[in-house]
Amino acid sequence: MRRYLARKILIYALTFFVAVSINWLIPRLMPGDPIRTMLSRGASGDEASMERMRAYYEQTFGLDEPAWQQYLNFWTSLARGDLGISVWLFPQPVTEILLSAVPYTLALLLPATLLSWVAGNRFGAFAARSKWLDNTLLPLGYVLTATPYMWLGILLAWGLGIVAGWFPTAGPYGFGSIPGWNWPFISDLVSHWFLPFASLFLVAFGGWAIGMRNMIIYELEAEYSTYLEALGAPRRLVRRYAFRNAVLPQLTGLAVQLGTIVAGALLTEIVFAYPGLGNLILEALNNRDFFLLQGAFLFIVVGVLIANFIVDVIYVVVDPRTRTQMQGSAA
Repeated sequence: MRRYLARKILIYALTFFVAVSINWLIPRLMPGDPIRTMLSRGASGDEASMERMRAYYEQTFGLDEPAWQQYLNFWTSLARGDLGISVWLFPQPVTEILLSAVPYTLALLLPATLLSWVAGNRFGAFAARSKWLDNTLLPLGYVLTATPYMWLGILLAWGLGIVAGWFPTAGPYGFGSIPGWNWPFISDLVSHWFLPFASLFLVAFGGWAIGMRNMIIYELEAEYSTYLEALGAPRRLVRRYAFRNAVLPQLTGLAVQLGTIVAGALLTEIVFAYPGLGNLILEALNNRDFFLLQGAFLFIVVGVLIANFIVDVIYVVVDPRTRTQMQGSAA
């Protein structure tokens, strides 16, 4: 187990280094100049003053140094926990901006990911043994899983928000709400949260339901299921074993799909003007804010890697075959 975890930690450390390096490089390949964009918001007719301001901000952000030195400075600052200062919201630190947005993104991602996985697997297992549910769920699941997150979000905003008027369609809470631990504000917060959550939940739910339905049918036709039935084992016991074996590929799929789910959440936040990392990335792109972009990407990379590592550990715990292989290789 220790060798397995040490190997996984090494792989994730290398992945982190490569991913963060690419995330540092990508904003610098974008067309445009962040300092010019920043100065254009308060443009002055005095060319000499503009040049002095440009030189000052380039020195402040470290953009007057060669690229290799900027890269080394980035890792040095990252080791101290310093993500720099935002160009868009100067002089606010990037860390403060991200910490104000991350809770909104997590509030969408965690419930939508976990609930869709649990509910999708359960409904898929039921559909595999119910012809009526299978005929209903399978076409609906294919439609949901083929629907882009942002497109379903637009449909939900139009149908349930604009036409029906049941839910608000933009923002984290109403303009008249005062944040606090009171029921009026919490209910307003939940009503604004529901539509972006529903768009993420429904798309993921369809994919997990289809996957589990197909896996259950495969496991029920496997040799061990046939053998158990021939021995007179109760049908319920056979289905229980089939479900436990079918969950393992779904657990692997959860780790594989995390990146897609995160990308869908970011686009959904933009559709609903939800103040999470998605909106921050959009504003950072519009303002050529290198530091905010690489900080947002850093949070995403770290979150996805941690979630994948947790899934790997859970897989070892729930799959006895993996533990047996580890013990055999250790011996």
